Amino acid sequence: MHERERIESALCAYMANDNAVPVLNESMAYSLLDGGKRIRPYLLLLVNAMLGGSETVAMPFACALEMVHCYSLIHDDLPAMDNDAMRRGKPSNHVRFGEANAILAGDGLLTKAAVVLLSQDGFDDAKRAIIDGAYAMVSGQSDDLNLTERSAETLHRIHLNKTGALFRAACMAGAYLSDASKAEEMRAFGETLGLLFQMTDDLLDEEKDRLEGKLTYVTFYGREETKAFIADAYNRAEAILAPYTGEAAMTLRNLVQSLRSRTY
Repeated sequence: MHERERIESALCAYMANDNAVPVLNESMAYSLLDGGKRIRPYLLLLVNAMLGGSETVAMPFACALEMVHCYSLIHDDLPAMDNDAMRRGKPSNHVRFGEANAILAGDGLLTKAAVVLLSQDGFDDAKRAIIDGAYAMVSGQSDDLNLTERSAETLHRIHLNKTGALFRAACMAGAYLSDASKAEEMRAFGETLGLLFQMTDDLLDEEKDRLEGKLTYVTFYGREETKAFIADAYNRAEAILAPYTGEAAMTLRNLVQSLRSRTY
């Protein structure tokens, strides 16, 4: 079974054992088990494997990270935030269950992530990396929502947190679960990968972002300079992975390449 399939199986098990009231369980599962790309938990497992860690130990941390990510998507889609009616090819949580239930579903997933982390013995640094990542993500979202200055510094700060925080958390947690001496190196890798992901997003969403007046790499720098930034981020990520060998390292290189060239 592939890592992504094992992630799906583990997430399903967590929801099957959930004791929430039916509508809360259903709305949480609707967004958590909807076939997302699972990039962040996959990244955590790959870094953990590359550094010699155990997938059995790492899987709960990967699932908690995905719960945090899915909670953020539910809240991002709300009318008070991005007001998006569709998510991953189906109605957003608030469209399907109503705004109040969607807010509670997000609250439930964030809290469940904490419960999963606290249920694991030891690895406090890995737990802290995920919790710190969740908080930094919210900080970046707030920074973006209350934007007052359109500058290169502001743009970089927002996306280093809003998007990059969970990539950073994935890589740092993966290191703390396997070889803590590599945590700072994996921090740099995660932040670089998060920016690569965001800048590619900005290319894909250029027309929509311009119409909405959003501050993105493309609306601030233009397409060609953004492409140059993407190439630089790709090269930096590749350089960090260069010393590593083995199947997990090769898969990570393929993941970096897929994020650079994605069209979705």
